[in-house]
Amino acid sequence: MLNSIDGASLRRFIINGANELNKNSEHVNAMNVFPVPDGDTGTNMTMTAISAAKAAQSTESDDICDVAKAAANGALRGARGNSGVILSQIFRGFSKAVAGKKSIDGSELTLALASAKEEAYKAVMKPKEGTLLTIIRALSEAALKSGEEEEDIAQILHKSLEYAEDMLMKTPDMLPELKAAGGVDSGGQGLVYIIKGGYENIGKESEILTAGTSFEAKSAAASAKADIKYGYCTEFIVTGEGADGRLGDELRPYLDTMGDSIVFVRDTGLIKVHVHTNHPGEVIERALKIGSLESVKIENMRLQHTSLIEKEVEEIKAEETDYGFVVIANGNGSEEMFKEYGADVVLFGGQTMNSSTEDILNAIDKVNAKTVFVLPNNKNIILAANQASEMTKGKEVVVIPSKSIPQGAAAMLAYMPELSASENTDAMKEAMEAVVTGEVTSAVRDTTVNDIDIKKGEYIAICDDSIVASREDITECAKALIDKMLEDRDDLFTLTVYYGEDASEEKAAELAEYAEDEYDVDTELRNGGQAVYAYIFGAE
Repeated sequence: MLNSIDGASLRRFIINGANELNKNSEHVNAMNVFPVPDGDTGTNMTMTAISAAKAAQSTESDDICDVAKAAANGALRGARGNSGVILSQIFRGFSKAVAGKKSIDGSELTLALASAKEEAYKAVMKPKEGTLLTIIRALSEAALKSGEEEEDIAQILHKSLEYAEDMLMKTPDMLPELKAAGGVDSGGQGLVYIIKGGYENIGKESEILTAGTSFEAKSAAASAKADIKYGYCTEFIVTGEGADGRLGDELRPYLDTMGDSIVFVRDTGLIKVHVHTNHPGEVIERALKIGSLESVKIENMRLQHTSLIEKEVEEIKAEETDYGFVVIANGNGSEEMFKEYGADVVLFGGQTMNSSTEDILNAIDKVNAKTVFVLPNNKNIILAANQASEMTKGKEVVVIPSKSIPQGAAAMLAYMPELSASENTDAMKEAMEAVVTGEVTSAVRDTTVNDIDIKKGEYIAICDDSIVASREDITECAKALIDKMLEDRDDLFTLTVYYGEDASEEKAAELAEYAEDEYDVDTELRNGGQAVYAYIFGAE
């Protein structure tokens, strides 16, 4: 009979639970609801659990409070993805409940699990049942009930695990998307593996398995391999009445003849321009015909490229500035773009490679600014970014909750150095929310989503997180996505095409031409270089 557990027992539980999840991480990954090749719940939860286990193992104390605190800190820093952040909060809640204790009995265990459940629910703004949250709630409820009848901790854990497994099988009845996909919740399954591994092997000490790889912050310029066609990054703001007239209308098509990577943002009496060109002087002269120039910046990208590949972008600035940026991006082209827009540190991450809380914390620390804006550019990194912002000391951190590369780009272009932090936050969020994002990737299994029959290997089109089409031909799929994004939307007049590592510039140009002919929109091509998604579209 197991009447109490101390830190040594908890350490074994955590290590063996992490090992069990690690052995089954690919199974959890494969349970992703969307049939896209980016299911990473198992990887994210495993890496979070491994971080907790390593921290617990490094603690010499056998008091349960010390082991629990170390594991919670490890999980908080190592948390990846939404599932990983929620898991880290489970560790945190447990730790709070056992603070100051050398060991706990069955009754105290049930209270610790209740605290773990409460912290997990707090981590999510709009908790949804049928998820990982449901499973930690089931564990807590079953433990409380068993604790009224049992003193044996082994029995409490056994009954709680059985109830959690039963609840996991019911998650498809709670979420229609799970029922359509024909499986249970992946995050809930991950937690069950942890509890099962810990419970069944609580008396066995195990080595911590290595899970995955860390995603390092790296220089966008250093990773860019392509030759630079246009040597000067030219930016300016032109103001005056001419910005609203014929000369303003003619500026955008003129820029198309002068270079690439064009960003053209127009408002009443103002035009903001970014262009790569070999003749910045001619561009400036053309703009002067429209009105007055502000915030003019011309940079020789060839010289920058040569020097930056010899040093790390993450080098701390010599002088503190008012504002700085940490951006997460996947793909050399997108990394380079965000550096051009003013990002101080670009973390390599995104689909299948969610940056951890500690990755983001370290990146924030490298930016010598009073206020640091963080752009996750992925919905599964937002919680980790929020967690990093709460853990940062000595500087203000503002998370702009961008869910895609196009949203992040729009947000950064809306930034104005003369505005306050709150004004910039509002402006960037407003710009971000005006973007419609589309993505094209391939299906990894047969399924039916939104009444669309999808076959493994087909290409699927996703518009703002909703699957809208499936086609055998990638170009036809992309055109169907453009139709969905732009039809009946007169407010969308600019489309940016980011083509990935599995697409060509020629095919991307064909799609841009299609959008121009069918919907009379301005288009821009960018070699994003991203994995997983052959094309990403941003309409605004």
